[in-house]
Amino acid sequence: MSFTTDKKTMIRRIAEIIIFELKLQEITPEKFNPDLDLVDELGVDSMDLATVVLVLQDEYGISIDEDDYPKLRNVRMIAEYIEQKRAA
Repeated sequence: MSFTTDKKTMIRRIAEIIIFELKLQEITPEKFNPDLDLVDELGVDSMDLATVVLVLQDEYGISIDEDDYPKLRNVRMIAEYIEQKRAA
């Protein structure tokens, strides 16, 4: 499996988690724009983000420091962040 396919799979899975946890019925993982700003464009607040972070930590076996939350602006940035944490 190529890195690109892994990244696409991860981006889709993160989108699925966000859609499920935030109950975004109007968005599907296929249509979810990975560059959509979660806070400014989707209206995700700090409590929503904390919920998503808990699921991501369990899903990917990583620890996400609260100081890093500003780095988690969109799905693509979250995927890159997770890859960096897993490589460390």
